[in-house]
Amino acid sequence: MHIIPVIDLLNGIVVHAKKGERHNYQAITSALTSSNQALDIVAALMSVHPFQQLYIADLNAIQKLPNSQDLSQQNNFSVIATIARDYPNLTLWVDAGISNHAEIDLFLPLKVKLILGSENFSTIAQYLAIYHAIGEQSILSLDFMPMGYRGPQELLVNSAYWPKDVIVMSLANVGANQGVNQPLLAQLKAQAHDHFNLYAAGGVRDIADLNTLMALGMHGALVATALHQKQLTSQQFKQLAQ
Repeated sequence: MHIIPVIDLLNGIVVHAKKGERHNYQAITSALTSSNQALDIVAALMSVHPFQQLYIADLNAIQKLPNSQDLSQQNNFSVIATIARDYPNLTLWVDAGISNHAEIDLFLPLKVKLILGSENFSTIAQYLAIYHAIGEQSILSLDFMPMGYRGPQELLVNSAYWPKDVIVMSLANVGANQGVNQPLLAQLKAQAHDHFNLYAAGGVRDIADLNTLMALGMHGALVATALHQKQLTSQQFKQLAQ
């Protein structure tokens, strides 16, 4: 199983994402480091395990927010570029609220994989135009907000529109320390069969949850809170790798 650590960037610092309540996100408090700076957080995560991928959510870009330190900045591009420079062997999965070609042109030169969040598209035609522009560098995120799925209905019911890698994003479970959304994951796994790599996002607390995800047939999991609270350890990752 592929374990992918997550960092959420807001106004240049790492914040703690919880239950999709983006207006309430605060600077992260981590047992791994006293810092909330992105490079320090990445170093701390890599000290736990030599992860191969890192998921980065650019909350300014996702929410179309101006950066509080510079009103001309609508994203955390410079921070992400620094991570890409300092960790050239780490594959970055970047959710920057991609919904148009200008955003593609900004981020794709970083050689990252771009997340296509279903919440950013109002029609399947809009999604397909962006998906075809990015191609294999794209990863679909089916976004389930606290109030339910958000995005074109066709994306949810027809896997013909999916790329190889698909994230099932359960925002109500993110940072809540309440476990994963097993019914939702089982439903989408049945729909995907073995043709797609499904990644669970939201709710992983410990090794037991990771074992549950493996039993459900998930290809991987996105994890943040459990790492920062040391509910997952280096030894457990070594055992998973075996």
